Amino acid sequence: MSNSSSPALRVVNLAKTFGGARALKDISLEIAPGEIHGLVGENGSGKSTFVKILSGYHSPEPGGVIEVGGNELSFGKPADSHAAGLRFVHQDLGLIDDLNCAENLALGRGFDTAFGRRIRWRSEHEAARRALAALGYEIDVRRPIGRLSVSERTAIAVARAVSDHGGRTYVIVLDEPTVNLPKAEIQRLFRLLRLIRDRGVALIFISHHLEEIFELADRVTVLRDGEVVVSRSVTELNHDSLIELMLGRALRAVRSDARAAAGAPVLTASGVCGQVVQDVDLTVHAGEVVGVAGITGSGRDELARLIAGSAPFTGRVAIDGEPLRSNRPDLFIRAGVVGVPAERTVNAALPDHSVRENLTISHLAPYSSFGLLRRSAERTDVRTLLEKFDIRPARPEQPIDSLSGGNQQKVMIARAMRLGPKVLVLDEPTQGVDVGAQAELHRLVRASVENGLGVLACSSSSEELSEIADRVLIMRSGRVVDELTAPLVADDISAATLAKQKETT
Repeated sequence: MSNSSSPALRVVNLAKTFGGARALKDISLEIAPGEIHGLVGENGSGKSTFVKILSGYHSPEPGGVIEVGGNELSFGKPADSHAAGLRFVHQDLGLIDDLNCAENLALGRGFDTAFGRRIRWRSEHEAARRALAALGYEIDVRRPIGRLSVSERTAIAVARAVSDHGGRTYVIVLDEPTVNLPKAEIQRLFRLLRLIRDRGVALIFISHHLEEIFELADRVTVLRDGEVVVSRSVTELNHDSLIELMLGRALRAVRSDARAAAGAPVLTASGVCGQVVQDVDLTVHAGEVVGVAGITGSGRDELARLIAGSAPFTGRVAIDGEPLRSNRPDLFIRAGVVGVPAERTVNAALPDHSVRENLTISHLAPYSSFGLLRRSAERTDVRTLLEKFDIRPARPEQPIDSLSGGNQQKVMIARAMRLGPKVLVLDEPTQGVDVGAQAELHRLVRASVENGLGVLACSSSSEELSEIADRVLIMRSGRVVDELTAPLVADDISAATLAKQKETT
């Protein structure tokens, strides 16, 4: 029986060890009903392990206690976590693209059936409409999830989480729910989360975007190296002090405005067209970072795929003056153009394979001798990459999908850099990466640029582009409509991407 005066979530002395490495070290915290609680920390700080224990995926060490609504949680079974009132909205949302909205909402709880176990589709569709309407959304519930916008899919994942099927909801854990959302849809999600909070449900909000923590959360807990550093009201902190708590040090400056002059043109594109992109001309010089900014639908993300050779295009893309064939990423790589795509779990990483395999799969020739792989040479190179890119934990044989999102992204960038590209094409290079790891990745990219690498960086983050780019191309409606040069200011980049909307309002 739950106690109405109890915390929505109480955690006492939670610890977890993997192969002798302590992932969590006796963490304790409390979250009140109707509280939005931010959870932040660098990649590898223990956030993912904590969430996996809450969800029943992992069991903690003996002695740890979790209470949900005053009732002690049994560990190691997802069904027990659900029955206790814990709900989860994961970064990948956990939806099935080929199923429609009503079918996805029924996953886990089952369908309403009649005699002979026939599904009552009319009832299911009506229940789905009511669930979404209660959250302020009007969506065709018979449309496949894969044909909905990212914001609509996020709303469906949240609606499924707040469903009362199977018992009362005490806590909803949201892991990077804004990572693929444009700014306008982030605000819509925040209104939805506040509505849920006002119903007395507690929310744990995990985000690498600290401005979102300050805007949305009531309190925030900082994890570092598996330990709780502090749990405090957001009104007692500011952006810089929160970063210092996360890192255990002040964040060093990423860049200097003094840059070496760019070299000769290395990549040129003229008249490039795709499905959205129209007649784009651009040049990337050796030793410079060209940023590309634009709102969702501007063509920014498609341009990254076109210039990396992974999508069909018309027009001309050339490296050192030699034209490259459309939709042939293998030929682009051979010529020295290497892409790091967005959504690494879908487009780049090899799930269920080791960190070593993910790092070396793109080029095994150095380790091949008479048809056999020289594992010792491969392991030596992998250890060097793990150290250089600060990939944690530094265990070559660990499955990549057991790493935090930020460390997975480091693996993807390290794999690309290992190929020795002339031009690196980055699509959302630090998506889902914490502030400390962002700075380190930016520094690694800049170091390579100073050695002559050319970079095309397509990003939805104006702050990121202001940090790493020498100049920024602004895209709207598939076209490059403006170019900003140093000194770059994040607010100026954001304003330029929205200029058309501002002019018409």
